Amino acid sequence: MLELMPLLLFLAVCAVLLWGYPVAFSLAGTSLAFAAIGAITGMIEPIQLNFMAGRLFKIMDRSTLIAVPLFIFMGLMLERTKIAEDLLESMATLFVKLRGGMGFAVTIVGMLLAASTGIVGATVVTMGLLSLPAMLKRGYKPELATGVICASGTLGQIIPPSIVLVLLGDVLANAMTEAKSQGLETEQVASIGDLFMGAVIPGMLLVVGYMLYIAFVAWRKPQAAPAMEIEQSELRHAMWRALKSLSLPLILIVAVLGSILYGIATPTEAAAIGAFGAILLATMRKQLTLSRLKDVMQSTVKTTSMVFLILIGASIFSLVFRMYGGDEMIRAFFTDLPGGLFTALLIIMIVMFLLGFILDFIEITFVVVPIVGPVLLMMGADPVWLGILIAINLQTSFLTPPFGFALFYLRGVAPKQIRTAQIYRGVIPFIGIQAAVLAMIAFWPELSTWLPSALG
Repeated sequence: MLELMPLLLFLAVCAVLLWGYPVAFSLAGTSLAFAAIGAITGMIEPIQLNFMAGRLFKIMDRSTLIAVPLFIFMGLMLERTKIAEDLLESMATLFVKLRGGMGFAVTIVGMLLAASTGIVGATVVTMGLLSLPAMLKRGYKPELATGVICASGTLGQIIPPSIVLVLLGDVLANAMTEAKSQGLETEQVASIGDLFMGAVIPGMLLVVGYMLYIAFVAWRKPQAAPAMEIEQSELRHAMWRALKSLSLPLILIVAVLGSILYGIATPTEAAAIGAFGAILLATMRKQLTLSRLKDVMQSTVKTTSMVFLILIGASIFSLVFRMYGGDEMIRAFFTDLPGGLFTALLIIMIVMFLLGFILDFIEITFVVVPIVGPVLLMMGADPVWLGILIAINLQTSFLTPPFGFALFYLRGVAPKQIRTAQIYRGVIPFIGIQAAVLAMIAFWPELSTWLPSALG
């Protein structure tokens, strides 16, 4: 019976989640119930439960997690200052003479918003409200317009400073510590800064892939992404406006990412720079008011509380799972698989992709990665390579019908004439592009590990 308890615990948590209970309470409550059963039946020693308080205090004491509320604050402040609106309008006018130009503009703005805010929901909703009606009015095929907006909006999952990478970096660092305690001998580290550097090339590959697809559609089917005529004077005005719209966000992006990439600041310190820079940017744009600041701060506290509450619940789950020997069971299962690391990684990627239908990236990061991370690291996986693969996989789950979160965000703001089936069809080519980039990184790990190594 003891051998089945880890599996029963995992299935019980999934059942409670599907029942509709909040994730944090489902994880903690179910795990504590199983811990009580184990203590009563003698399957686990009651004294092991004493480790729980120390474990939670240790989690809350991690300085790297301070970056979470700071990056959330930065993203929310920038989103409230209407930067996205100015960027979209100016970039759309700039590219309007090209076939597929609106699609290029949305992709570029999505990349810039990802590098400055990193908030997927806000990016998809903002671009859906502003650019989708304009694209439809100019004759864009609905499938192409909705697909570009959803895919570009999810770039915040992989392009730093991404909250996904912050959380993954912290979890993988603990997984590395766990693997070393079990005998792994390596000089490799898994830091948030390494993940930020490792995500730059994969993120750019996704952006280039999206734009190549848009160009291909515009070439093969000009009526699906038509060009528009524009006066030369209006084009010059658009270029000046685009320069003004781009300058301040780019300065902030360079300040945050540049300080990390060149080792001037840690990710936590860079997050503080970003939060302060967002306040300065809002002030310069005359968008900073007391009510807006209060709204941003309240939203930051709510989101941060949700993240940390899930982290606490997931930590309790992980501890009880290990009490029943679940980590040994997982290690034995994957070690005995034919094909070694490749087969184990393939299975885990498929499981994470499927879990993305019912769980948010935060739950998957806190629940699944601590269990499988030490095993994959013991089998020889590079921590940065593993983190980037997981991040892109989670990004793909945001797009995949029928439960992709980005699809729900866009459906909520799309005009009534846009059918849900059109949104689903529109994202399929972009899912293929993400799968291709994921395969490229899997077969050529240097795409994710070269830049961290080059910058030391």
